[in-house]
Amino acid sequence: MTRFILALLAFFVCFSLSAEEFTRFSTAKRHLIKTLPSNAKSIYCGCDIKKQGKKLVPDPTNCGYVPRNTHTRSGNVNARALRIEWEHIVPAWEFGHQLQCWQDGGRKNCRKVSAKFRKMEADINNLAPAIGEINADRSNYRFGMLSESATQYGRCEVKVNFKQRVIEPPFYARKQIADAYAYMQKTYGLKISNKQQQLFNAWQQQAYAAQTNTKKL
Repeated sequence: MTRFILALLAFFVCFSLSAEEFTRFSTAKRHLIKTLPSNAKSIYCGCDIKKQGKKLVPDPTNCGYVPRNTHTRSGNVNARALRIEWEHIVPAWEFGHQLQCWQDGGRKNCRKVSAKFRKMEADINNLAPAIGEINADRSNYRFGMLSESATQYGRCEVKVNFKQRVIEPPFYARKQIADAYAYMQKTYGLKISNKQQQLFNAWQQQAYAAQTNTKKL
């Protein structure tokens, strides 16, 4: 329980809404690497993050992350399991599909012709550090609850169901995810389903209850 509470509080400390604005995803990522708090954790596994020059790498020592695939299909080392990437909590596919530019030519076209898309893609309030393998596995899957056990990535508590195209994040990451969706709705008019809205409302309420209980200890 103590480890859970500390992990939860760490996420509240490390990830908060920022007024910084960017118009290029690459610029936003450089800013985030430069300003990353020393106590930051990867969003889906809660791993410590180390800087190696201009790159970020996960430290699996305490979080227990084990790659689902140590090698690619071609036999090469799975490099994405060894690096931190910046995950769009609301996937670019999800908010991009709600813009005409995506219908006319996908992400590449949106970057070229839509100032709104560029701003959404570079909004650091929708970005979180994630282990590259899990960022890839998440793809543009929706968030949800799954019945299976979390065994795909060692002791990392995230679950991905590739058949259902659903990802279930660990408890301590859910408020950040729900808050990011709420922010994107308010700021850019993002539309989400009633089912997703109910899920995110529940996650925010659960996080509030956990905070309240922690204060009573």
